[in-house]
Amino acid sequence: MNTSDSNALRDFPGRDRLIESVDEAVSNGECCAIAQQLRRNLCALMRDGNVQLPACVFESVDGHYARREIHRSEEHGYAIIAMTWGPNQGTPIHDHSGMWCVEGVWAGQLEITQYDLAERTGEEFRFVEVGTLIAGTGSAGSLIPPHEYHAIRNASDSDVAVSIHIYAEPMTCCGVFSEAEEQGDGWHRYIEKQLALDAAA
Repeated sequence: MNTSDSNALRDFPGRDRLIESVDEAVSNGECCAIAQQLRRNLCALMRDGNVQLPACVFESVDGHYARREIHRSEEHGYAIIAMTWGPNQGTPIHDHSGMWCVEGVWAGQLEITQYDLAERTGEEFRFVEVGTLIAGTGSAGSLIPPHEYHAIRNASDSDVAVSIHIYAEPMTCCGVFSEAEEQGDGWHRYIEKQLALDAAA
């Protein structure tokens, strides 16, 4: 990320308030307590309107959802990523590399499908779908290992969605799971994916 990109993503109204809110939550220490406080804090910030994300995070990228880092804490180690979902863009089933994450829908709606790991043999994983929900603007949820498997999709044919993801630490790779058609019955094959950051639009 070059300097101009960094400035565009890290200079926005309410930035300090957002960071202070996350710092307050992560000082709880234990991941369940952190996630609970972060969800509350993030929902409050989205409701009051005093944090205005950079304009560039509302611009989608052709071919994939965008990941733009708006803050990385040197003190606490966490990272805040703004994700931009063009119409019908989404992810396969994926994990979070064993780290907690809190996610909030800043604009639009996202379809989130949660999975439980039922069985594993080597690099083959069998998942059971737990349920799907439509997460609207201002809502937040969390993933805490071992319950870290889900898929996300912008179900709109026309609107862009934006979400904020707060990770325990920068997530540079994760596991994605492709359906093992020859096995069926929920079996998927693990593939390690390197995660890149997108520039300011």
